[in-house]
Amino acid sequence: MGTSSSGGGLFPTLRSYRATWLPGDAAAALTLAAIAIPEQLATARLIGLPPVTGLLAFAAGTLAFAVFGRARALSVGADSTIAPVIGGTLAVLALAGGGQVAGLAVVLALMVGLLLLGAWVMRLGWAADLMSQPVTTGFLIGIAVHIVIGQLPVLLGLPTPPGTGAARLWDVMATLQGTHALPLAVGGGMLAIALAAEWLNPRLPGPLLGLAASLGLVLALGRGTGGLEVLGDVTLQLQVPHLTLPGWPTIAALLPLALVVAVLVMIQTAAVLQALDDGALPESEDAIGRTFAALGAANIAAAALGAFPVNASPPRSAIVANSGGRSQLAGVLAVAVCAVVVLAGGGLLALVPQAALAGTLIFIATRIVRARLALRIARQSPQEALLLVASAALVVFLPIGVGVGLAIVLSLVHSLYTIARPQCRELLRLPGTTIWWADTPERPGQREDGVLVMALGAPVNFINTRGMLAQIDTALATRPARLLVIEAAAVASIDFTGADLLRDRVAGWRAGGFAVALARLESQTATGAARRTGLIAAFGPGAVHHSVEDAVRAWKAGALA
Repeated sequence: MGTSSSGGGLFPTLRSYRATWLPGDAAAALTLAAIAIPEQLATARLIGLPPVTGLLAFAAGTLAFAVFGRARALSVGADSTIAPVIGGTLAVLALAGGGQVAGLAVVLALMVGLLLLGAWVMRLGWAADLMSQPVTTGFLIGIAVHIVIGQLPVLLGLPTPPGTGAARLWDVMATLQGTHALPLAVGGGMLAIALAAEWLNPRLPGPLLGLAASLGLVLALGRGTGGLEVLGDVTLQLQVPHLTLPGWPTIAALLPLALVVAVLVMIQTAAVLQALDDGALPESEDAIGRTFAALGAANIAAAALGAFPVNASPPRSAIVANSGGRSQLAGVLAVAVCAVVVLAGGGLLALVPQAALAGTLIFIATRIVRARLALRIARQSPQEALLLVASAALVVFLPIGVGVGLAIVLSLVHSLYTIARPQCRELLRLPGTTIWWADTPERPGQREDGVLVMALGAPVNFINTRGMLAQIDTALATRPARLLVIEAAAVASIDFTGADLLRDRVAGWRAGGFAVALARLESQTATGAARRTGLIAAFGPGAVHHSVEDAVRAWKAGALA
């Protein structure tokens, strides 16, 4: 089942709706609601807001995305990936006098929505690639650790200590002697039921079953027994909130958080779309941008209902797809089911133990961690595994908003370093052929007397040319060569600074007695730049060739100037 539908306008996934899709959408709606009710209640609590706010976020995000979104199975609502980032930073701002967490969350949702709309207008779909897989995987591990640490006091029936991350864990460990058995049993039972249900059948609503079991226990034992705190009021507030914009200092303080959340929303949404389309993004980058715009509208709708920023959810989206959902009607029906449950059974929901929601959040944390991917990164790329560990440590040990921002910066620095320091390889002739290739144990090559062939590893530009030239100089100093052939198959472009540096170095090599040739400059863009900047002329007459072998033959024939 594809995730996107063609055409624009409103309700794009409901246009040309077929009656035969209704059973699948209805079944997906029931399954989605069963998962969303405990998850959304718990996620709102993770931010530090009344649990019912999570259901408002789910309703706003789902309905707005149904109006504007083109991805059929994407489920939008409160999300545990961004919730710790939001809650941790808003708590700090509130303590600093920036306002109440609830009001700040509404303003943040509005800002995130506007940023996502701006990303669509400015065609910033590429921003979804700002974090590499190792950094993203480490970031998610850090988020999962934050969730678990944050829920431990509730699970153990202990007072919630101030601070975040490792400091809070230390405080919890110091007060373990005050643990209450009943909250631990309820939260642990909730986690066990959710994990068992997922193991038996991923479609089973494990969190809802655990929630029902914990509710039955409260009804049997009585409210407040054994330190078991309950949710309390879950009245659905449907009135439109009065939005009071804070002063510029508070908006300026919120802006970095809004940027981080918007980037995380784009990254996660692109990943969900890839997973739902079995590895293929929607038709074009513009289609992804339109999905970002729909998420922007969803966040603005969340602000209008007094909620907090929303995001695309990987597990809920997979549930919709796997349960037979064919359009966004599945999400709309799920919102209706949630509303009926809250309006008809709000009194029962008020008796749900806080420890049960803590167990739900810990279950969600286990699903955030991509353990298999982390192990594969460690096996296949040990150097990048260090990035994974570093990004996880940043999120765990620093204030979470700062840690997430630095994890993004870490990803960008790593990519910049990779671009700035590409490897230039020496090429050797494969025996019995005219092919010049990098030497490997499986395919050993042979050197030609007096010839050094170096393949440039990237486009020639201001950031990497000095590094590539230094590698060539090192090779010239260690090889007895009279001919230097620069193989340029990987050079897709040449900028002014790179051309200047390479032109000057070519002149220096020639003045030092080396014959210099250029081979396989295949890109028309790079060739045009090389001609305009005088780089081609710097190599001299007869020095530019279609292949390395042609350049070597020309040198042997004395055709190089």
